[in-house]
Amino acid sequence: MNISIDALYNIYQKHPLIITDSRKVVPGCLFFALKGENFDGNIFARQAVHNGAAYAVSDDPANEAENIIIVENVLSTLQKLASVHRDHLHIPVIGITGTNGKTTTKELAFTVLSSHFQTHATPGNFNNHLGVPLTILSAPAETEMLIVEMGANHVGEIAGLCRIAKPTHGLITNIGRAHLEGFGGYEGVIKAKSELYNYLADNEGHAFVNGDNSQLINLTAGIGRTTYGASELLDSQGSITASDPFLNVKVTIGRVEFEISTSLIGQYNFENVMASVCIGNYFKVPAEKIVKAIAEYKPGNSRSQAVDTGKNTVIADFYNANPSSMKAALENFGHFKAGKKMVILGDMFELGNESYAEHMAIVKLVEQMQFEKAIFAGPEFMKAAAGSSFTCFMNSSEVYELLLKECPRDYTILLKGSRGSRMENVLPAL
Repeated sequence: MNISIDALYNIYQKHPLIITDSRKVVPGCLFFALKGENFDGNIFARQAVHNGAAYAVSDDPANEAENIIIVENVLSTLQKLASVHRDHLHIPVIGITGTNGKTTTKELAFTVLSSHFQTHATPGNFNNHLGVPLTILSAPAETEMLIVEMGANHVGEIAGLCRIAKPTHGLITNIGRAHLEGFGGYEGVIKAKSELYNYLADNEGHAFVNGDNSQLINLTAGIGRTTYGASELLDSQGSITASDPFLNVKVTIGRVEFEISTSLIGQYNFENVMASVCIGNYFKVPAEKIVKAIAEYKPGNSRSQAVDTGKNTVIADFYNANPSSMKAALENFGHFKAGKKMVILGDMFELGNESYAEHMAIVKLVEQMQFEKAIFAGPEFMKAAAGSSFTCFMNSSEVYELLLKECPRDYTILLKGSRGSRMENVLPAL
C-alpha cells in the first residue's frame, strides 16, 4: 500500500512505538525497514508484521502486502514523519551540539529540567540522521520539554537535523578540532557547528552561550541569547572551588550562592555544569532543584569516570577523543594531587591529513608533563612517538598483555582514546 506522509502520521498516532530492529518487534508497533552497508531491514518486513507489528514500512516493492507500506526511501520517510510530529509539539525544543561535552551537557540539562518538567531527551549519544528523528518520535504525549543532541562529521548535517527537530533554543558547547577529515579542516568545523546558530537566527530562536568563549559570543551576535560562565555580569555565573578529582562549583542563582559537589571529573566540565544551570534558570526551575539535580548526577558511558580497581584509581575516559578533549584531559590530570601517575592513550580518529601533527602535539605535551609512566596505543601514536622513550603498541590488546605481566599498583591512571581504539580492553588489567 502507498500512502501520503499525513496518512502515515495518522497511523503513527494510533501506533506511536517505532521499531527499527526486527528482533525487538512487539505487538502494535510500527516497523521501519532501514538499510545499511551490512544489513537490509526489508528482508524482515513481512516477518515483522507476522510477529505483531501493526505495519511495516518498506522501500522494496516486492514486499507489497497487507499492512506493509511501500515508500520510496524508508530513512527519509522516517525523517519526514518526525518533522510532521515535531510540528505537533508546541513545546520548547533545545538543540545541543559541539565538539566536546555535548552529551554530558545534554544529560545535565535533562537532569535539571526533569526535576521540574516532563522532559524527553536523546538517549545516549544517538544524535545522528537516524537518532534525531527517533528521539522526536519517541517523545511521550505529556512531554513539556524536548532536548535533542545533534552530532555531525560533515558540513550540512547539523542544518539537516535542524530542519527535522526545528529547535526553539540551542547551545553549542564549543568548537574544537575533531572530525577534521570529514569537515575538511577546522574552518569546516566552525561552519558546520554554526549551522545551529544559523537556524536559530532565521527562526527567532534563543541561544545559551558560554560567555567566556569569545568565538561563540561573536557567532551569536544578533541572536537572542542567555550567557553563562565564570566572568562577571553573565546571566548565570559560577566558579570552580575544587577539582581533585571531583569538580565542586559555586554558582549564583537569583543573587543566592550555592555550593555544588558533583561526581564529575575535570575542570572542563565546569562549562557543562554552568550550561545546565543557565538552562534551568532560564526556564525558571527552582534554584534548589537545579542544585540538587546536578549534585545527584552520575556520569556514565566511560566519560571521565573514576574507577577504583582495588589496585589503582583509573580515570576511565575512553568514550571518545579528539585533540581538544585529549589536551584538556591531560592538563586536568596534571593538576591531580596523586602519588604515581600513568597515562595510557589510544589513537584519535578522523583527523585526516592533520593526524600526524595532532598526535605529535599530544606526545610532546605528555613529555612536558613528566608522568611516571606513559603508554601509547595505535598506529598514529606509534608514528608520532617514534624515537621517544615512551612505550608504544599497535593496539590496546597489546597494552593489556603488557599490563597483565607488569601488574601496576598504586597508580592514578588516565585511560583515554577514540572509540575505535577500544581502550576499554585495557581496564581489566588495571
